[in-house]
Amino acid sequence: MKNFTQILCLFLLTCNTVFGQQEKGIIGYNNWLTSWTEFQPNKVDYGEPSQILSGDISEDTKLLKKNTYLLLGNVFVTDSTTLTIEPGTVIIGDFKTNGTLIVSNGSKIIAEGLETDPIIFTSNRGVKKQGDWGGIFILGDAPTNKFGNESAIDYGLRPSSYKNISYGGDCPDSNSGILRYVRIEYAGKRTKEYGYFNGLTLAGVGYKTVIENVMVSHCQGNSFNIIGGDVTLEKMVSYKSSRNDYEFNHGTQCKITNSLAIRSPYVSGSDGSKCMYVASYENKDESDLAKRMTYVDAENMTLVNVSDDLESDINIGLVKEAIYIAPETSLTLNKTVISGFNPAIILDNKIYINSQNLERLKFREMYFNNCNGNIFTKGQSNNDDLENWYGNSIFKNVYSKGDDKETFIDLKNDKRPDFRLRINKIIASND
Repeated sequence: MKNFTQILCLFLLTCNTVFGQQEKGIIGYNNWLTSWTEFQPNKVDYGEPSQILSGDISEDTKLLKKNTYLLLGNVFVTDSTTLTIEPGTVIIGDFKTNGTLIVSNGSKIIAEGLETDPIIFTSNRGVKKQGDWGGIFILGDAPTNKFGNESAIDYGLRPSSYKNISYGGDCPDSNSGILRYVRIEYAGKRTKEYGYFNGLTLAGVGYKTVIENVMVSHCQGNSFNIIGGDVTLEKMVSYKSSRNDYEFNHGTQCKITNSLAIRSPYVSGSDGSKCMYVASYENKDESDLAKRMTYVDAENMTLVNVSDDLESDINIGLVKEAIYIAPETSLTLNKTVISGFNPAIILDNKIYINSQNLERLKFREMYFNNCNGNIFTKGQSNNDDLENWYGNSIFKNVYSKGDDKETFIDLKNDKRPDFRLRINKIIASND
C-alpha cells in the first residue's frame, strides 16, 4: 500500500510538472533552432560557385549538393516544371545582376532540406550585407481579394512571358511544392524604380504547399511577404530584417505557428519596421470588398526586440510597435510573447473600437513583456478602452517587466540562441 501511495504521488507530481509548464511563445522540449539555423552567416565560407543558373528553367531539374550554384539575374521556373533541390545545396545570389528565383504559377519547387543539412540561399559578396541579392518568389493560383482572378508581381523582372509573373486564381488548395529546412540570407535588394525585394514572397500560394523551418536573416526588405493565398507556416524565423518580419496583405488566409521574429533597433528601417504588418489592401479601390479580407491565425509566436539599452532606444525613436493592424482585417493571436516594443500593438486609426472590430481582433493568453504600452489606436495616447477589454481575466493575458536574460533561456548566445520562454525557471514546452 505504501509503495502504491508513493507511485501515485510521483505520478501526480509528474502530471503537475508537465501541465504546469509555460506554453507561451515558441515551444518545444528541445531548442528547434539548433542544427539548421545560422545566426552568424557572415562567418561562414560557402565556397565559390561551380554551376550557373540563368534564364528559364523549363524542364524538370535537380540541383545537387556537390555543386554550388550562382543565381544569375532573374531565373524563372516555368511551364509546369518542378525544380528539386537536394539537402545541403548552396545557391548564391549574384549581387551585380540582382539574382532572383521565381517559381511561376503552375510550377513547383521541392526544396526539402534536413535539420542537419539545410538548403542555403545566400550572397556572393566577400563582405555580405543586407540586400545583396533579390530573393525568392513562389507564385500560385490561390485566391486574392484583388479584382479579377490574376495579378502580377511588379519588381522590374524580365520574364519571357507575362504568365511567368502572374499569380492568383480560384484554387485555395493549390500546391507549389515544399520549402523545409531552408535558409535565405542577405536578400531584399533595393531597386530605384520598384523598391525593396523580399526574402521570401508567397503570392497566391495554396494550402497544399508545405512551408516549414524556413529562416530569413539580414534581409533589407520584408523577410516573409504573403500576398493573398491560403497558407500554413510553421517554425519560421526572421532575424534582423530591415523592414517587416511578416507582412500579410490582399486577402491572405494564413495559419502561422511556433515562429519567431528577432528585431534589432540598430538595423530597422527608418520608417519603423514591424514584426507583423497585417492589411487587406494597399489601395481600397483596387480590392474587391465582396471577397475575403486578410485573416491571420497566429499561435505560439515569439516577437522580440533585442536592445542594448531599451529605454534609451525608445527615447530616441529606434523602437516602434511589434504589430500594426490595418482596417478590415482579422487577427487571432494566441499564446504569444511580445517583448521590448513601443508599444506592443497598434491599431490603425480607421479601426473603430466597437464590438464588430473587437470580435475580429483576438488576443488571448498573451505575454506582454517590457513594452512601453500594450495595445493602442494610432495617434491616441489614451488606450483605456482597449486595456479594459483585453485586460479582462477571461483573455488570460499576462503583463511583465522582466529582463531578457530572465525571460528567455539563452537570448545572448551568438551561435545558438534559445528564445524559448523561461518564467521561474520553467521552460516553455508543449510537445
